[in-house]
Amino acid sequence: MSDADTRIASVVGENDVVLFMKGTPLFPQCGFSSRAVAILDHCGVQYESVDVLQDMEIRQGIKTYSEWPTIPQLYVKGEFVGGSDIMMEMFEAGELQQMLDDNKVAKIEG
Repeated sequence: MSDADTRIASVVGENDVVLFMKGTPLFPQCGFSSRAVAILDHCGVQYESVDVLQDMEIRQGIKTYSEWPTIPQLYVKGEFVGGSDIMMEMFEAGELQQMLDDNKVAKIEG
């Protein structure tokens, strides 16, 4: 297992919801990452984000780790869910919210 794989596995294992994205939730650096953030924010759940633009090892490593070629990538309870298109389809069908509820993902306080 590479150093990048170890770091990815650690962040995925330690957080209920992880979004590997370009940029940050406050400043997404691509439209797909912006859409993914908007979906998660609308679902009202707590999530960890990883800015792949800050670490080239993670940027390449996440594609190998998930066997998925594009970013952003969403993980829920250690399971790879998909990219922004899959997130949007699941969100529109109510499946993403159901998955988050079924996994008892923490809601944002407020």
